[in-house]
Amino acid sequence: MNLHAIKAIYRFEMARTFRTITQSIASPVLSTSLYFVVFGSAIGSRMGDIGGVSYGAFIIPGLIMLSLLNESISNASFGIYMPKWAGTIFELLSAPVSFIEVVLGYVGAAATKSVMLGLLILVTARFFVPYGIAHPFWMVGFLVLTAVTFSLFGFIIGLWADDFQKLQVIPLMVVTPLTFLGGAFYSINMLPPFWQRVTLFNPVVYLISGFRWSFYGIADVDVATSALATLGFLALCLVAVWWIFRTGYKLRS
Repeated sequence: MNLHAIKAIYRFEMARTFRTITQSIASPVLSTSLYFVVFGSAIGSRMGDIGGVSYGAFIIPGLIMLSLLNESISNASFGIYMPKWAGTIFELLSAPVSFIEVVLGYVGAAATKSVMLGLLILVTARFFVPYGIAHPFWMVGFLVLTAVTFSLFGFIIGLWADDFQKLQVIPLMVVTPLTFLGGAFYSINMLPPFWQRVTLFNPVVYLISGFRWSFYGIADVDVATSALATLGFLALCLVAVWWIFRTGYKLRS
């Protein structure tokens, strides 16, 4: 394995993040902070507890997951699409680099940026809402696993997209609505029985539920089921990437 190639791609992508730190880091943190102000402090102070947890603290895992999913997809998809758009992808194609090393470099950098963002949002939340973390090991595990999974998903979107509009379709039209409807701001147990069953078909429910369990020990879905659902989606993404390159897909537009 060409570790120098992986390191070069990883460092390049991380350097791009710090060159655009306002857009990559500051903007998502500021946007999430507004959620804490509106829902956590203003509205949350007028709502009762959910499962023994204040509403402001209850929504923290959902808000982190909302940012994590969108940023993981965006970081990875833009990372691989921009060289295709600018034509610099031919430098990568002419180098002695396998598709595995390309995936490790781009997905690793995107996942790192997403984890950093998630931790920053977690620290920022402390200024607005008091909270605790009952299972810190599981919290980090869910955070990293989700970041890697959706960075890989974003990489696939970047390979598929042939214009900027396609880069935004799935994050805006699919992932964000699923996150809002997946229990980011409420417990699905608050829904009527029929809609509780319907909601279980939303894959984001399992991500948010497992992540919330790591904070407060409460969950809408069994934590083992949440972990297996996330691992299952990761496996699907890995198979998809392998199939894409196995069938001779080229990175050029």
